[in-house]
Amino acid sequence: MNFRQVRKKIKTIGNVKQITNAMHMVSSVKMKKAQEIALEGLLYRQILEQIRNRVVESTDSKTSIYQNVPRESHEKSTKLHILISSNKGLCGSFNFNLFKFIFNQVDFDGDDFIVLGKKGADFLIKMGANITADFSKQIPFADNTSAIFSEVSNKFLTGKYSEIYLIYNHFISTLKNEPVKKLLLPIKDQVDDKDPEMEGDNANYLIEPSPKEVLEALIADSLKDALRSAILESEAAEYSARMIAMKNATDSASDLIYNLTLLRNKLRQASITTELLDITTAKESSASAM
Repeated sequence: MNFRQVRKKIKTIGNVKQITNAMHMVSSVKMKKAQEIALEGLLYRQILEQIRNRVVESTDSKTSIYQNVPRESHEKSTKLHILISSNKGLCGSFNFNLFKFIFNQVDFDGDDFIVLGKKGADFLIKMGANITADFSKQIPFADNTSAIFSEVSNKFLTGKYSEIYLIYNHFISTLKNEPVKKLLLPIKDQVDDKDPEMEGDNANYLIEPSPKEVLEALIADSLKDALRSAILESEAAEYSARMIAMKNATDSASDLIYNLTLLRNKLRQASITTELLDITTAKESSASAM
């Protein structure tokens, strides 16, 4: 590699560094906004889930239609997975870890999928999975919550699916997220754990007009919120992963530019030394000829 090639490579890497640095700053802003949206409703979701669990436990078992597995689904036992990924790349191992997790968790031949995110759709197509609906083009994804819940609940109630799962990257912190598989329907497995606050005289609620009417609306709202929460957490994890990936790319570009600058200086010094030796040799040759 000569001096001109090194100088050209330094310039090229410098341009890439400017792009990655700009993407890092943009991702930082989006990450903060996504984290605020994902976390600001966390307390509400926790309280809503606690209320739902207490109401379900304080009433007769199998009161709600969302607790009962339809009879038609017992024979087929088909499962539906709602996969939440990203539309764009350059976010490190965000999608890779999710797809690796899915590979060991689902049956691509027997199960059906609803996808949010082009990357997830491309992965499922390569695996030969059956995609029943793709909401990747409707941005932001959170606006599709009602439409997705309406579709999956109707198919669950008609007995097409026995279980419906959410698969997404759970946001833990800016530096950490992990893929999770969460049961959405039926809700029976989500209310098995006893809440200590439910023990005693305060465990029972007086429900009017009837537990069934109240539970239908309460459970539907809690399930919609669980779906929306998964989408928001996935977006927060995506922007965090992209910010870290662009920060690492910028730092790597800086290190590479530094090393190439040292190489350029060495090549330049070697070139100058060679020229000086040529001049000295030519002068000595002239002097000896005289």
